[in-house]
Amino acid sequence: MANQLEAAISGHTVFIGDLILTEVLRGVANEKLARLVETTLERFNVVRLGGREIAVKAAENYRLLRGKGVTVRGTVDLIIGTWCIAHAIPLLHSDRDFEGMERWLGLKRWQG
Repeated sequence: MANQLEAAISGHTVFIGDLILTEVLRGVANEKLARLVETTLERFNVVRLGGREIAVKAAENYRLLRGKGVTVRGTVDLIIGTWCIAHAIPLLHSDRDFEGMERWLGLKRWQG
């Protein structure tokens, strides 16, 4: 995954969602390290993942996936995947929650 991220950074425009930024910073152990991580991530375009349109579509996607027997465990993952689908942006991930979105909703995985 680290190699794929390096390839993405070196040759492509990389976006980081506001909710992803929150999740990354939430996992940092202390404020000093959090500031360092935040400063490092400032080089990426931060995009707003939510809003009414994405929220409604994410809920629709959840119901569609449940009908297929797929349960997305995290609401944030559902929003991330829905935003990527809506904007035709491939997603670099290693999370099984996105696999059902790839299969049934057309989410594209970044393949660097």
